[in-house]
Amino acid sequence: MPKQLILCDCSGTQRLDRDALETASGLSCSRVHSALCTDEIGLAARAIETGEAIICCRQEQRAFEELAADLGAAEPAFTDLRDRAGWSDDSASKLPKMAALLAEASLPAPREKALDVISEGLCLIIGASDVVLPAAEKLAPILGVTVLLTDECTPPETRDFDAIRGRIAGAKGALGQFELTIDALQQVNPAGRGALGWGAPRDGGQTACDVILDLSGATPMFPAPQKREGYLRADPGSLNAVSDAVFEAAQMIGTFEKPLYVALEPLICAHSRAEQTGCSKCLDICPTGAITPDGEHVSIDPMICAGCGACAARCPSGAITYDAPTPDVTFRRIQTLASAYRKAGGTAPRLLVCDHDHGSQMISLAARHGRGLPADVIPLEVTAQSGFGHAEILAALASGFAEVSILVSPRTERDALDQEIPLAQAMAGAGRVTLLDLSDPDALCDALYGATDIPAPCADPVLPMGSRRQVARLAAKTLSPDDAILPLPEAAPYGAVLVNTESCTLCLSCVSLCPSGALLDNPDMPQLRFQEDACLQCGICATICPEQAITLEPRMNLADSALTQVVLNEEEPFACIECGALFGVKSTVEKVVEKLAGKHAMFATSDTAKMIQMCDKCRINAQYHSKNNPFAGAERPAVRTTEDYLSKRKDH
Repeated sequence: MPKQLILCDCSGTQRLDRDALETASGLSCSRVHSALCTDEIGLAARAIETGEAIICCRQEQRAFEELAADLGAAEPAFTDLRDRAGWSDDSASKLPKMAALLAEASLPAPREKALDVISEGLCLIIGASDVVLPAAEKLAPILGVTVLLTDECTPPETRDFDAIRGRIAGAKGALGQFELTIDALQQVNPAGRGALGWGAPRDGGQTACDVILDLSGATPMFPAPQKREGYLRADPGSLNAVSDAVFEAAQMIGTFEKPLYVALEPLICAHSRAEQTGCSKCLDICPTGAITPDGEHVSIDPMICAGCGACAARCPSGAITYDAPTPDVTFRRIQTLASAYRKAGGTAPRLLVCDHDHGSQMISLAARHGRGLPADVIPLEVTAQSGFGHAEILAALASGFAEVSILVSPRTERDALDQEIPLAQAMAGAGRVTLLDLSDPDALCDALYGATDIPAPCADPVLPMGSRRQVARLAAKTLSPDDAILPLPEAAPYGAVLVNTESCTLCLSCVSLCPSGALLDNPDMPQLRFQEDACLQCGICATICPEQAITLEPRMNLADSALTQVVLNEEEPFACIECGALFGVKSTVEKVVEKLAGKHAMFATSDTAKMIQMCDKCRINAQYHSKNNPFAGAERPAVRTTEDYLSKRKDH
């Protein structure tokens, strides 16, 4: 049975044209209801029982999900036409926008990847006794509690939970697998009569737990502590904050699903070669410290990764990709929105990128209490705004959007966006990409309704396919079809390698270490070749060059020459003076002869000096037949026979 859209005009507060929506979306539509969540709940129940309903209301999603549970039916799909389109003061037609939103809602949901995390409820509470002991008493019946007291106090009399005293020297891990090192560790000595006492302190104590409740008020134990699952931190001076943290800790027992946010392909990572560090963008941008060096590439701890997506946005090689959802899913959503909008009669849509929490709430408040979104602004909710990088922005513009605005959430990590947006602006042109850092719905409406001088969308939209690098190049070429060379900001992942030919000796050390294969040699002659579209601008070539002859130029070359190999430097090869075989570089051989012939003990004579000008085979042959053959050993001893041994014996 095909999907059916269940329409509701919310007591007549929005206009829905059933026939037009059915034509524009290609989906079957129900009649337009007015009170689907109240008086017409029976009609909603019948639609849910079919298993193919898409309910066009997200405000009452919880009520419809509970209804499905009562009916024993699968939960229906949901989309929002009212807040995102119907409730708007814009007089223009909302049909193209509604068609786009419905087309996106009809896309198959991507499968989520996750792993199971088991928490047995071992909880370590850290802080002063007056705060942690009451918290421990509340949690002891539920969790296995140990308190780490940080102040000078006597041990608690109760034995409902364990108590220790000390100082945290190190901590690592996440929910279900924390490991801590404690110095000046003192344990309770339970023996004897009278007040309990502390044992002797010792350093280097090791412990493990599933949950950490940090009520010390000190510096957080982890970077980005709010993103470390299982690590709860509260201000000890706030009763409400402590109560909330205690309540949250009580829920952290059992088996949980940890989403796998990113995927890593180590073979194409450009972090390091031959112990020379190249790209470190993911290491520099990760807020939680989940990424660490691992030889020539990096490794990612999925338990620590919080899924902000910044590493995927900044990775120049595509070794790290966001996987919840994958980039191709995001590209498909973008292209579907733009294509459906045009097919329904729209001309110049604008994309508003937001998150599920702050962004959707801002849109709902703007629709209910303000002017709502303009008819040409299509919202796109993403799970990780930091992961919406220049490739995704360019893909939207090349798909037919005239402008891309990112409504940043207060909780979004800004480091990646602050670098990705200038890069997208440099590749897309002025006026196409904006960042909206707003928390007032009215200010959001003012910014969207007051936008002027919006460039026209590209005349020939393209389908964004391939890797993020391929999509970015295709989109940039679509937006600037004149084969221009676009200057890019520093640290851009695209650019050229410039070689000082006077300094370069064609040693080709840069070729052997180039992680992407952008620098190549020619096996037939001394030549350094370069393919610009493959260059990651990682900088390993410039670092390793012994002559410091290499510099990098961040740019986007849209000409076809960037896809082919060009010669950066070449010289005439040297011909062996014995056999005429070509080898090495003529200028280098001549320079070596000039510096060593007759001036070094090994090349003092004319015969030895000539060996510099010979190929490998001829040089070995000349050395073997020379007077002072370095390969010659002592004279080979005569073979000893049985008679030789017997002649030495006295009994024979």
